[in-house]
Amino acid sequence: MDCIFCKIIAGEIPSNKAYEDDDILAFYDINPQTPVHILVIPKKHIASVDAVTPENSAVVAKIFETIPKIAAAAGLTNGYRVITNCGDDACQTVKHLHFHIIGGRKLPENMG
Repeated sequence: MDCIFCKIIAGEIPSNKAYEDDDILAFYDINPQTPVHILVIPKKHIASVDAVTPENSAVVAKIFETIPKIAAAAGLTNGYRVITNCGDDACQTVKHLHFHIIGGRKLPENMG
């Protein structure tokens, strides 16, 4: 598989980790859109939100249980946004389910 996030998980590409456990990896985006921009991904390859199933949805729940801890550890005590893109029209550039945690400043309402 030629997935950049799978290569990051495997350690083939370095990343600045914000969090890691057996199921999840969170790392700082190399092209941050805000002062804090962290990507949270399942270690098992799931292509997008459209590929979430009853068999793999537990890891998505775990991600959302863990996001507040990651955000707090990154100093996002006054709020943050969680974003995911699904498919080409939404500009999903990496076909591995991922969630952006963005914050560190007041975010505009129209920023998605």
